[in-house]
Amino acid sequence: MNEPVETATHAAGIGPKLKAALEYGPIIGFVAVYLVVREQSYSLWGRDWDGFVLLVGGFVPVVLAASLTMWRLTGRITPMQVLTLIIMTLSGGLTVGFNDERFFKMRTTVVCLTLSAILWVGLARGQAWLEGVMGGMVSLSPAGWTFLTRRFAVVLLVMAVANEAVWRNFSTDVWVAYDTFVMPAAFFGYLALSIRKARGLGQPVA
Repeated sequence: MNEPVETATHAAGIGPKLKAALEYGPIIGFVAVYLVVREQSYSLWGRDWDGFVLLVGGFVPVVLAASLTMWRLTGRITPMQVLTLIIMTLSGGLTVGFNDERFFKMRTTVVCLTLSAILWVGLARGQAWLEGVMGGMVSLSPAGWTFLTRRFAVVLLVMAVANEAVWRNFSTDVWVAYDTFVMPAAFFGYLALSIRKARGLGQPVA
């Protein structure tokens, strides 16, 4: 297994401010710009563009640059992060290419379904692959990792269904708020509770 990015970050001596800027800066910038371009259209290169589509076209390269910078500084990147970046790039390209925001909104669904499927495959093989990603952040027993991986796989499916329900039935404003704030808050709250329960399952492996 590759060394988790969190562990590599500390080993590289990256300060918390730089780490926070690379991780959250693009998201904060996305929301700030969205509030300006929402419900706007622009004429560029002989074509009318929705403001959200142009925002996505600028957001994806920024996220890629931030991720590559973090990789350069730490020397580590997880397979899940690579997969997420690939799907984001493809969905962003389709969004701009077809001038259709639906492709980017479906990104969350595709990422969640793909990661959930990967975790279920690992569980079917008797392996908790989540440990390879989070092993540097929490110490659990084999039973704990299996429990947490199963919980992750389930919640990812729920998040995929929820994302489809939100973007198909509500406005872009609602979806942006859900994708940026509601979903991450719910996910990390669920994660904290799951880790607490997982820690009660046997003794961590030294």
